[in-house]
Amino acid sequence: MFRFFLPLALLCLALPANSPALGQDLELASPFGDHMVLQRELPLNVWGWSKPHTHVEVVLADQTATTQSDDQGRWQLQLKPMPAGGPFTMTTTSEGQSIALEDVLVGEVWICSGQSNMQMGYGGIPEIKDLAQKAKSLPIRCLSVRQDVAFEPQAKCHARWIVGPGSSAVATTFAYDLQQALDVPVAVIETSWGSSSIEGWMPRSMAPEMPHFAQQLKQLDTQDHDRVAKLIQDRDAGKKWILEDNIYLRTRPNLLYNAMLYPLAPYTVRGMVWYQGEANAGSLSSMKQYGETLPAWTKHLRSLWTEDLQVLAVMLPRYGHIAGSSPTKEVASPTGHSWAWFRESQAKLLTLPNTGIANTIDLGDVKDIHPKDKRPIGKRLALIAENLLNPGSVEASGPTFAELKLEGSAAVVKLSHAEGLQTNDGKSPTGFWIAGKDRQWKPAEAEIAGESIRLTHPEVPQPTAVRYAFAAFPEVNLVNAQQLPAVPFRTDDDQP
Repeated sequence: MFRFFLPLALLCLALPANSPALGQDLELASPFGDHMVLQRELPLNVWGWSKPHTHVEVVLADQTATTQSDDQGRWQLQLKPMPAGGPFTMTTTSEGQSIALEDVLVGEVWICSGQSNMQMGYGGIPEIKDLAQKAKSLPIRCLSVRQDVAFEPQAKCHARWIVGPGSSAVATTFAYDLQQALDVPVAVIETSWGSSSIEGWMPRSMAPEMPHFAQQLKQLDTQDHDRVAKLIQDRDAGKKWILEDNIYLRTRPNLLYNAMLYPLAPYTVRGMVWYQGEANAGSLSSMKQYGETLPAWTKHLRSLWTEDLQVLAVMLPRYGHIAGSSPTKEVASPTGHSWAWFRESQAKLLTLPNTGIANTIDLGDVKDIHPKDKRPIGKRLALIAENLLNPGSVEASGPTFAELKLEGSAAVVKLSHAEGLQTNDGKSPTGFWIAGKDRQWKPAEAEIAGESIRLTHPEVPQPTAVRYAFAAFPEVNLVNAQQLPAVPFRTDDDQP
């Protein structure tokens, strides 16, 4: 327990990242507290504040590390990697002051961030509600970060450690399945906010490479600044934000990054699970822009943490949204300006190492943007995380496009990750479309041939291109032996 300070949930008053701590008492950064989980097998970053130019010592298990605080009282040191285990006590001392953190575990630590589908709770999902109850008896922890905004990157945030799962349905099932697979303590850091765009979680330093983001920041600085400042002032004075103001704040650029993400770095973690995108999928142009933004943002995250930071994204599932520019409103059509284009942009993340996408093309609700079928998402994320830790140990992907061969009137699609290729309903594969040079797409007659799919249509005598599940709400049934769904793809490079 803390001996000189308020509980962690109350001590995280926000300060600019380059400012000294309030007062000169010994203090640890926001992610550190009783019941915390430290990342196993990686160097452990520990930091905080003390009196300027003082000796600081941290003791954990059988190791001791020391450092000296700077002229602002800021200090940081690193503990050597540790195997999974605990509970331990971590003791920090300086100038006669001491903080002892109790019930410290060492295991896997993941940030879980995004917008409403990451924030969404499990109260209305009986399967995950029951799972969360089981998780309370397992070494599963959650660091819950309070929703907040700030104009500048903050040194601290409002956060508290929970023994057991947090409130997010996806984060809870991910933590449960990862703990069961690895048999080590697992912690998730829940920091998410509904309606937020990826730009809300981006630093100002990315503006030069992202003109659309620079334009959003210009509006924040010239048109929105006074309103945001007033709302922050009201909150600090104890006034609660009304829903309209809450939505306004969480949809501004940069503000969430400053208050809810930056203060967590460089707390040692294995990676981040990112479930966000609905706010960026309104128009075709914004969906395409995401394909540039997501990888660039991932590179920035790695500059805050480590180049080896694993980043997993959740594919946006099926949903009936069609952009106003679309030539068709048919939710199963491959020509619609739908989330199919956004999913393709999300897949650009895979151009970077140590990344993964949880395929959700068999999930979702045509009318509900907050579907309840979250359990499979956690399972698939945990499989990807497990496979990144031990490549080849598990099959973490559904059938994936590998090669297209054109054989007269047939298009033959070779798939990888296709051992035991089958349909989950015993019927012929659905969701495939083929077209000739005229790009008139026709629903293909599909036949499984080993680890390939043979596609034909009587009105396409010479097919040249294939699209699979490339629609707002495709009907799909193709899976591999692990019952993981086939990944959407298209072989053409035509613009919509």
